[in-house]
Amino acid sequence: GIIERDETPMEKEIARLHRVDFEFSDIFYFCRKGFEAIVEDEVTQRFSSEELVSWNLLTRTNVNFHYISLRLTVVWVIGVIVRYCFLLPLRFTLAAIGITSMIVGTTMVGQLPNSSVKNYLSEVVHLTCSRILVRALSGTIHYHNKENKPQKGGICVANHTSPIDAIILTNDGCYAMVGQVHGGLMGVIQRATVKACPHVWFERSEIKDRHLVTKRLREHVADKSKLPILIFPEGTCINNTSVMMFKKGSFEIGGTIYPVAIKYDPQFGDAFWNSSKYNIVSYLLRIMTSWAIVCNVWYMPPMVREEGEDAVQFANRVKSAIARQGGLTELPWDGGLKRAKVKDTFREEQQKNYSKMLVRNGSIG
Repeated sequence: GIIERDETPMEKEIARLHRVDFEFSDIFYFCRKGFEAIVEDEVTQRFSSEELVSWNLLTRTNVNFHYISLRLTVVWVIGVIVRYCFLLPLRFTLAAIGITSMIVGTTMVGQLPNSSVKNYLSEVVHLTCSRILVRALSGTIHYHNKENKPQKGGICVANHTSPIDAIILTNDGCYAMVGQVHGGLMGVIQRATVKACPHVWFERSEIKDRHLVTKRLREHVADKSKLPILIFPEGTCINNTSVMMFKKGSFEIGGTIYPVAIKYDPQFGDAFWNSSKYNIVSYLLRIMTSWAIVCNVWYMPPMVREEGEDAVQFANRVKSAIARQGGLTELPWDGGLKRAKVKDTFREEQQKNYSKMLVRNGSIG
């Protein structure tokens, strides 16, 4: 290539300079590093759809229609007709059946007194409705290592690509969801399901209180008869190529962590939700007009916090294991950078580290 990015860490490159005094020519090295950071920003590119090397006649690309040949144009038009005129109506019907069944079924089960029968019926309703919703997406999911499936009283943590991650997992087992209370149709579903299953929903004011959240989750985990909690520690959707920083709150609760790696196959449909570009309705329309949603789910051996290990170290260990299993790139950055600027304290810390490198290697007199 004309320009190739040097992957050597900055510390090693500065050590190679090995000069006593700073020279004016050194500025070109620092300029190059700056250009590389801007051109190949490893954070921003994780929030755009994963692009295939070439169009395979199945999935969308990030560019609009371009005329290449008459034959390909005819194939493309036929694909649009099939997806929008045949698949979309069928999938919409299935989705409506699944959502209606979820609301009605959980409301009816919620009227029963607490007992093993109620728990059994609740699991049947959740599993049945989730499987209908997966069919509405033409979902093909391959589950691996089922002997490691999350158990009651535990915490299931997974990487996060899409709102449908929860449906993908509940298609194979029941979980207690954790999240913020919503309005509209989502709020109706939340109020119905919590009557039949011990989901943990927080008001907007409550979810900002980290101690309150931790307390309620600990109470849930302490009851070994309750379903495992499902948490996505990244806190936002990442584009199916990477795993970003796990928030430590999920790992301060205690109990057994059951890691799960989810990897979608981009050849058939793009499952990533770019919430900065599409609202939930537009996103669901794109999903339901794709050819299929194909993914692999790996259940991994349970992990516990080791002696002398703090919550951050435990979170990083779990994140590394998920990244390795799913073939994903592991990044230390907070997914919150998707909508927020880098904190001044973090930037100042990097500036201090940078100056220390220069002083340590004798580049500044």
